Amino acid sequence: MTFKSGASFDGKRATTGGRGRGGGTIAAGGGIGTIVLIGLFLLMGGNPGDLGQLLGAESSQQQGEDTSSGHLDHCKTAEDGNKYDDCRVDYTAQSVDAVWKEQLPAQAGIEYTEPGRVVFKNSTMSGCGQASAATGPFYCPADQSAYFDTSFFEQLKNFGAENAPLAQMYIVAHEFGHHIQHLEGTLGLSNYNQPGEDSNAVKIELQADCYAGIWAFHADEGDNAKLEQITDEQAQAAIDTARTVGDDNIQRRSGGQVRPDQWTHGSSADRAQAFINGYKSGKMSQCDYLGRNAYKS
Repeated sequence: MTFKSGASFDGKRATTGGRGRGGGTIAAGGGIGTIVLIGLFLLMGGNPGDLGQLLGAESSQQQGEDTSSGHLDHCKTAEDGNKYDDCRVDYTAQSVDAVWKEQLPAQAGIEYTEPGRVVFKNSTMSGCGQASAATGPFYCPADQSAYFDTSFFEQLKNFGAENAPLAQMYIVAHEFGHHIQHLEGTLGLSNYNQPGEDSNAVKIELQADCYAGIWAFHADEGDNAKLEQITDEQAQAAIDTARTVGDDNIQRRSGGQVRPDQWTHGSSADRAQAFINGYKSGKMSQCDYLGRNAYKS
């Protein structure tokens, strides 16, 4: 997925560093950092024997809280988004905003308000607590902001992640899916302390995967689209990414037993299918994992 030359981008939409100190724990997507990191490391052909080195690097990068605050002033052109991690995260967020600004009112009758987006390195504070490479990308409902640590993405590159740009875009769209759930009033139904194959935690995560698919369906539509047309190969790569970060795959490839009673994000098959449901239809009604029947068909 590449950004369209000549499309309008604004490097002042995202902030760098923290948005103020807060209490509590990381909410939606919390703890997904290690899961995604391991899954994508294995997807890119990493040796499972090197996982200790990977997680050790992750821990070492938690030092040094990023207290600076500013904007991504160097992000000005489409090429910047195709080249730099922080620009890619912000440009993807702008694309996701554009899609949901149209689709959320049309399909759910809810006005879309843009979430904050914070791009930082190593560590910062959010309204939900400290953010770092260990927590990975996440959405915090307390300050309605999504947080993305560029050092997390650098680790993927260091281990040969050729599809790292695509993985970043998928992750951004997934985390913004949690913001949609916050606007719908359903995000609070998730409880990671009550895991399981049919748990609300899994349903919320699968719906966010499906919402990421909806973004991909609409992202290259119209004259004002920010992305070049998405190819079948790129769509398949996104599906493969979703499949790789399934709970069963992570448990199996990390040397443990497959324990559905411990799942918080869904199986590989279910996560891939969730993205496909959104990508093939572009409809929120195909993402109704909570059975609310609240969407226009």
